[in-house]
Amino acid sequence: MAIVHHRYLEVDGRQLFYREAGPKDAPAIVLLHGFPTSSYMFRDLIPRLAGQYRVIAPDLLGFGLSDSPSVDEFDYTFDALAALTDGLLEAIGVDKYAIYVQDYGAPIGWRLALKDSSPVTAIVTQNGNGYDAGFVEGFWQGVWDYQKEQNEETEAGVRGALSLEGVKWQYVTGVDDETVVSPDTWHHDLQKLARPGNDLVQLKLFRDYVTNPALYPKLHEYLRASQVPVLAVWGKNDPIFAPAGAEAFANDVQDAEIHLLDGGHFLLESHLDEASELISKFLDRRVGSK
Repeated sequence: MAIVHHRYLEVDGRQLFYREAGPKDAPAIVLLHGFPTSSYMFRDLIPRLAGQYRVIAPDLLGFGLSDSPSVDEFDYTFDALAALTDGLLEAIGVDKYAIYVQDYGAPIGWRLALKDSSPVTAIVTQNGNGYDAGFVEGFWQGVWDYQKEQNEETEAGVRGALSLEGVKWQYVTGVDDETVVSPDTWHHDLQKLARPGNDLVQLKLFRDYVTNPALYPKLHEYLRASQVPVLAVWGKNDPIFAPAGAEAFANDVQDAEIHLLDGGHFLLESHLDEASELISKFLDRRVGSK
């Protein structure tokens, strides 16, 4: 069994937590988590990849065990979170890497990939959107309304996502047998969301999410020009990002590999074996292994 290290590093005055495993001289893969979780979502995947890859899984600022400064102390934007992630990777000497992106991790990963000299060798997207296709209106309408106008009604429409019921809903919706999903997951996330002032952090990121679809045309140009290897492994019953979000990658990457599994938003909780096998074989083919 691979040894997983749990580390902290200060980047631009902010302490970031990250998990690291695998040989330092092996090809690297960076695991980028979504809302409302942290690198904890990769706790079971990391050992499965670490035999052949250097695996790095950071907690975004405001999430997990990383610092969570108030919105008065830090301007929470996806640009800022990507810059901190980039700074962490630079500090630990990772300049070429594959990315696994899920939910919020996708817009972070897209910003890393769109650097002048892209460090990204391959993309695994697990319910991480990069196209207007795939947004499930029933979930996103409340977020869109809040982005357009902040008032008591629109804020109430998104605050539900910060509740125990809202977090649990993300984990179990679309899973045929929800007893396979550990309650530790949503209780772990809720504990971090409940930190004083963290609700305002999350509201700020809900508002800033509008900047992500605006980035998609540049992402599509990058995908077409680079033909970077892409694996889209998707929970097809996800109530947030529908299968069309996975299938759209084939529009720009000629040999994109797309797999729709019978799960939900947090696919690793219910389909770890199937997903990890697809990921490992994809990485072995596309970026090699140690």
